[in-house]
Amino acid sequence: MLFNCVGRKQSTSSGSQLASTDSQGKELFTTHCVSCHTMEQEEIGPRLGGVTHVLSEKELIAFIKNPNHAIESGNARAVSLSKRYKMIMPPFDFLKDEEIRSILGYITSETKLHNIAPLEVKIDTASNARLAQPVIKTGLRIELEDFVTIPPSSDKMPRTRIANMRPHPSQDGTLYVSDQRGIIHRIKGKEVTTFLDLRNQVEDYVNEPGLGTGLGSFAFHPDYLQNGLIYITHTESPKGKPADYKYNDSIKVALQWVVSEWKIDDVKSNVFKGERRELLRINVPNVVHGTQDIGFNPEAKKGDKDYGLLYIGTGDGGSTISKHPELCHDLHSLLGTIIRIDPLGNNSKNGHYGIPADNPFVNDNGGVYKEIYAYGFRNPHRLAWHNGKLFSAEVGESNFEEVNVIVKGGDYGWNVREGNFGISSKDLKNVYPVPAAEGGKFERPFLQYDHIDGNAISGGYVYEGPIAALKDKYIFGDIVNGRIFYANIDPKLSDQSVYELMIVRDGKETNLIEMSGSKRVDVRIEYDRFTKELYITTKSDGKIRRVSKAYATNQP
Repeated sequence: MLFNCVGRKQSTSSGSQLASTDSQGKELFTTHCVSCHTMEQEEIGPRLGGVTHVLSEKELIAFIKNPNHAIESGNARAVSLSKRYKMIMPPFDFLKDEEIRSILGYITSETKLHNIAPLEVKIDTASNARLAQPVIKTGLRIELEDFVTIPPSSDKMPRTRIANMRPHPSQDGTLYVSDQRGIIHRIKGKEVTTFLDLRNQVEDYVNEPGLGTGLGSFAFHPDYLQNGLIYITHTESPKGKPADYKYNDSIKVALQWVVSEWKIDDVKSNVFKGERRELLRINVPNVVHGTQDIGFNPEAKKGDKDYGLLYIGTGDGGSTISKHPELCHDLHSLLGTIIRIDPLGNNSKNGHYGIPADNPFVNDNGGVYKEIYAYGFRNPHRLAWHNGKLFSAEVGESNFEEVNVIVKGGDYGWNVREGNFGISSKDLKNVYPVPAAEGGKFERPFLQYDHIDGNAISGGYVYEGPIAALKDKYIFGDIVNGRIFYANIDPKLSDQSVYELMIVRDGKETNLIEMSGSKRVDVRIEYDRFTKELYITTKSDGKIRRVSKAYATNQP
């Protein structure tokens, strides 16, 4: 997340005190920083070139390990940057001092090589103003029980990058959990085994750098028990393979997102053995906001128009923060869209899949992508169906986190809208009121909260299980701070407030930061539609916890 390098300004340069650059520094920078920062341009976070000439090594190490301390202590530079970027980066307290020195040495070397001036920070004395209704604290509590721990996929933090859970179509209670590093685990009872390891089977597979790389998502075909088909999205390093969505050669290709079909030889096998077929390949200019969620409508029955159609959500590929806003919010682009395809058809341009006849733009010409179902997204996070409605969370830039109800052909506004406000691609950190005359151009969020309450939404599901207190509630959370939220769902979606679910363990209120032992929670909400059980996962400790109880208490 944000590497907001801030601290007390020094009167003299301290760059000479820093460790010299080496391959480790570049590697660590690429792994931990490049998702949000570059040396010379503002992206999700501030540019870093020159920072080691402004702040001392001691200050930078302290900040990287505990950013909150600088904010809470009232440091003017730190507070001003946190106001501009509307968030505070999680602590990198798992990094050793020598590793941080290597990163700083690399920054120093790049600064000198390219003669980069330090970022000047305008001290902001104004207070943070709310842009959305605050999350409402209630007396609703949940209790969690440990379910399983996923084996580490790295000896470095986070130990896992678990991201998605799917129940086996046989409805026998078996669960499958994906790790972005390239593994799909099988969970039977309490036993965790490897079902599929993409790293052994995909040439040029990559899961670094970036928070949004690797194995993005997977989905079983609704006829899996008969046809053995699984669909998976993943990233590859760009090696010149032709893409189905590409752009001008003058713009770099950072990654390629690939959607592929995997056919297992024996649907009863506990380990994947079979073959794969590529459906779609998308070029993206950055390492964030990729093709990270796919799914089939689980409510569709055989004979329904929606049965067997695959929904694929792709963010803007970092195009907006990379100064190429023209690459998204356009029907001539697959970036920032949710598309809807028939994976068993063949009437697409590449012949590898079908385009449904009732897609909203199927009759449009002039290079429009007829796969598009809805567009104008920054980073759609989790697709969930309930009573005929499709919900998709939207990870925001600097001001809002959203939950959208997806309508066919809908335009959700990014990168000229964030929440209910206007935004300019030239200044993504600030929003402005939308003139009344322009209010009806875009679909408005169903739910939203601002960055006083969180930093990045973790989309969820509507609970339909036996725990009465959670019935008909859309359960979701915030990836960074691990807060768990809910919204009341009725047929008219009449309540647009966001409420908080508190967590209780051993009779005492707690939170996922305490439970996971990490201030970088990386929470995901998962749901088994067959057993009606709700799960909460955390990457840092690889824990999957099951919601065992929920009840209302009087607020203290």
